[in-house]
Amino acid sequence: MAPKTKKMKVENVEEENQDDASEPVQTIPKPNISRIKNKILRNEMYKKLKAEKRKAKLKEKQRKKKEAEDMGEEDAPKQVPKTIESMRVKDETMVDPEDKEVMMDEAQDEMATYFNRETSPKILITTCDRPCLRTNKFCKELKLTIPNSEIKYRRGLDLKKVIPQAIERDFTDILIVNEDRKEPNGLVITHLPEGPTLHFKLSSVRLTTEIKRVGEMSKHKPELILNNFNTRLGHSVGRVFASLFPHDPQFHGRRVVTLHNQRDFIFFRHHRYVFRNNKRVGLKELGPRFTLKLRSLQKGTFDSKFGEYEWVHKRKEMDTSRRKFSL
Repeated sequence: MAPKTKKMKVENVEEENQDDASEPVQTIPKPNISRIKNKILRNEMYKKLKAEKRKAKLKEKQRKKKEAEDMGEEDAPKQVPKTIESMRVKDETMVDPEDKEVMMDEAQDEMATYFNRETSPKILITTCDRPCLRTNKFCKELKLTIPNSEIKYRRGLDLKKVIPQAIERDFTDILIVNEDRKEPNGLVITHLPEGPTLHFKLSSVRLTTEIKRVGEMSKHKPELILNNFNTRLGHSVGRVFASLFPHDPQFHGRRVVTLHNQRDFIFFRHHRYVFRNNKRVGLKELGPRFTLKLRSLQKGTFDSKFGEYEWVHKRKEMDTSRRKFSL
């Protein structure tokens, strides 16, 4: 028979270090379950550690709740949830709309004529060559969403030839919807006559027929809400979006178009709100619904070869959750 081996006793390191307070206290490391070769034992150990972690979390939650009850509702510290949005590193180019330098730049930029009420928006909506049925439907819904807009088909005409014709007919903006594999995947907005030109990646397109419990769209001029366009770049993008819609919305129509920027993704939503009572308001989505991602901001009108780019999206710029936001 094999001789019996003596079990090694784990000495308490903390008791030995009580005499010498200068030495750092060492603790036994937690077991690493990945070193367990047996799959069944490893699974049991994982469940055990997970249950202990759940109990500790519940105990801590009960302790905080008890402290809040003892302190009272007024004196209790407000807990802020730890989310990607709250942990983000803000961009250094965040601007204040009331800054004098920003106001001077706005008074001299390409959209100054719109905000000075010298021009009214007149939008030309067009597509790539030979668009599919889904792209045509998306353009028709954009026409219903954006007042004073028209749809013209390209018919193989170069975009550089379309821009002079649009300027002659007093169009203020051109919207070009591109597609790939019979699905809208890009949106180009060119402000006339001097630019700028914005190129967006278009994704998550949902037409009106694809939205559940969709409401009926009226012909009233909608309100426009722009959220989180707070940087220098976001300020320029927001002004381009604002120049697409009329100056004076018809509030009695209760239509509202929202462009919400979050982590450099722009979410487009179109609703009609209903006042249920003095405190509650209900929303009815009208459609369409889609998401935009800015790819480039070009000075002047569209020019793919010799255009001067003010901002270009860099690849893998969104890999980290705490990166600086550009919009």
